[in-house]
Amino acid sequence: MTENQNSSPELGIKRYFFRASAADFKKIPDNPIAYWLPKASFDAYALNEKLGDVSYGQPGLQTSNNSRFVRMWHEVELSNIGFNCDSSNGTKQFDCKWFPYLKGGGFRRWYGNHDTVVNWRSAGKEIKDYVKDKYPYLKGKIDYVVKDRGYYFQPGITYTKITSSLFNARLSDPGFLFDVAGSSVFPLNGSREPLIGFMNSIICQMFIEALNPTINIQSGDVDNLPYLALRLSGFTETISLTVGLLSKRSRDDWDAYETSWNFTSLPLLQLGNRQYALKARYQELRDHWRQMTLEMQRLEQENNRIFIDAYGLQDELTPEVPLNEITLTCNPHYRYGGDKSEEEREALLLADSMRELVSYAVGCMLGRYSLDKPGLILANQGETLADYLAQVPQPHFPADDDNVIPVLDDDWFADDITPRFRQFLRVAFGDEHYDDNLAFIEQALNLKGKRNYSLRDYMLGEFYADHVKRYKKRPIYWLFSSPKGSFNALIYMHRYRPDTVSVVLRYLRDFRKKVADEKDRQAAASINLAATQGDRTRALKEVDRLNKVLAELDDYERDVLYPLATKQIAIDLDDGVKVNYLNVGAALKKIPGLESKDED
Repeated sequence: MTENQNSSPELGIKRYFFRASAADFKKIPDNPIAYWLPKASFDAYALNEKLGDVSYGQPGLQTSNNSRFVRMWHEVELSNIGFNCDSSNGTKQFDCKWFPYLKGGGFRRWYGNHDTVVNWRSAGKEIKDYVKDKYPYLKGKIDYVVKDRGYYFQPGITYTKITSSLFNARLSDPGFLFDVAGSSVFPLNGSREPLIGFMNSIICQMFIEALNPTINIQSGDVDNLPYLALRLSGFTETISLTVGLLSKRSRDDWDAYETSWNFTSLPLLQLGNRQYALKARYQELRDHWRQMTLEMQRLEQENNRIFIDAYGLQDELTPEVPLNEITLTCNPHYRYGGDKSEEEREALLLADSMRELVSYAVGCMLGRYSLDKPGLILANQGETLADYLAQVPQPHFPADDDNVIPVLDDDWFADDITPRFRQFLRVAFGDEHYDDNLAFIEQALNLKGKRNYSLRDYMLGEFYADHVKRYKKRPIYWLFSSPKGSFNALIYMHRYRPDTVSVVLRYLRDFRKKVADEKDRQAAASINLAATQGDRTRALKEVDRLNKVLAELDDYERDVLYPLATKQIAIDLDDGVKVNYLNVGAALKKIPGLESKDED
C-alpha cells in the first residue's frame, strides 16, 4: 500500500490521501506507479477498452528539412496554397506547391494553431526524393519517415505532442497534413466529437498524467487511454452538441485575428454602425469577449461533467475549469497568464487590441486589406496597385501607390505612416469622435505611462517589433532602416519588385533634401539677432543634430542602399522570409534570431 499527501488540485481531485495496491498498477499499460489515481479509474483500465480500439492514431510527417519544405502560411503566395484537398493523390490536380500543415503549437483546445504549410506538390514528391537521398540505408522504404498512409487531408483530431502545459486537442478539418509534433487521431466510425470531448476533458488529463508524466506525449500513450465507448454511447448527442459549440467559438476566436488565413476584418469594424466613439465600441466588444469566455467555461465544465459521470468519478473529480485554461485569444486570463492583476490584464488586452487596429490599418495602407472588401486583397507575389483596384475600384481608403510607407519623426511626407493612420481613423470611424478616438488609442498604447507619448512614438519605437512578434519572426512588412533609425520606410513583401529598393532610395534622397533645407533654416535662426538667446541656442543644437542625421543618411545611401538598388535583387516568396529578408541584408532593420538555424 502507498500513502501520500501530494494531491492533484489542477485535476480537481478531492482527496489528499491516496491508497492503492500494486495489483491496481498492473491494470495500467506499462505499469506506471500512479498512486494518486482514484479507484474507479483503475476499474476503467480493467475494462480494457482503449482509444486505439475506436480510432487510428498516426504519428505525423518528418520532412527531414523543415527549413526547405515548411513555411509560415503568410510567407508564400496565397494562390500557391492548396486549401481543401482531400487526398495526397488529389494534390496532383492542384496547381499548388504548399498545403496546410499542422505542427502542434502552443496550448490551445478545440480549434486553431493553423500557422504553417508544407511543400506537398505532386503527393510530396520533392520530400520523398529528398528522404531517399538523405537516408540511402532505407533502400527506398521511406514510410518510417514520410508516413503517408492514406490519412493525410482527412478530417481528424490533432494534438500537441510536446507540451509543458495541459494535454490539448483540436479538430482538424479536411485538407491538412500533419507533422510529428502535431500527430493526429482519426475515429474509425467517423464521429470526432465524442473523441475530442474526451481528449479535452479532465478525465483524459488524469489518464495522460498516469501514462506519461513527461512533456512529450507519444502516439502510443494516446492509443492506450481508457476510452469507455459503451458507457459514453448514451451521452453522444449531448457531447456532440457541446463540442460543436466549443469548436465554433474557438474557430470564431481564431479567425478574428489577421494571422488566420480565414481572417476577414477586425471585430472592432464589424459592430454595425462605426460612427460612434471607439472607446464605446471597444467596451461593447470587450463585453462580448467576456460573455464568450464565460460561455466556453460553462461548456467545458459541462463536457467534464459528462465524462466524470460516465466514468463514475463523481466522488473523486470536480468539473471546474479555471479561466486561464479557456483557450481563447480574447480571454486575457489565458493570453497573459494568471500572475497578473485584473487591472494589468485589462490594460494589456486593450493595448493589444489597439495594436491590432494599427496593424490592420497598415495592412490597408499597403493593400493587403481594404475597408471596402473583407479578407485578403493583395497576397500574391509582385501584385500592384492595378491588381488592388481591380478588386476595390473605388476605395474609401486607398492603398499606397508605390508600396513605400515612410516611418519618420515628423510629417515629412504626406504618405508617412502616422498621417496615413490618422486618415484611416477618420475614414473607418468618422470625424465626429476623431480627437477622442486618437487620444483613446494613444493612451491605450502607452503602457509604460510615458510623458507626451503619441501615436508617432508608437510607430517609430514599437510598431515594427510588434509586427515581427505577431508574425513569429517572419514579417510580411519589411522595414528599411538607416543605422540609427533616422530614416525608415516600410514595404509589403508580396508587392516587392526588383525596383522597390530604387523607390526607397528616391524617398531617402527626398528626405535628405528636406533635412538639409531644415538645417539651413535652423542655421539662419541661430544667427537671427531678433530672436532670443534661448531660441538661437536651440537652433544651434538642432543644426548640430541635423548634421549628424545628414551624415548618417549619406553613409546609408553610399554604403548600403545605393549598391543594393543597383543590383535589382529579385525575391521568390517560396524561399520564405528568412532567405529573402537576409538577401536584402543590411538595408533592413535587423531581426534578432532570424539568422539562427531552423530545426528539421
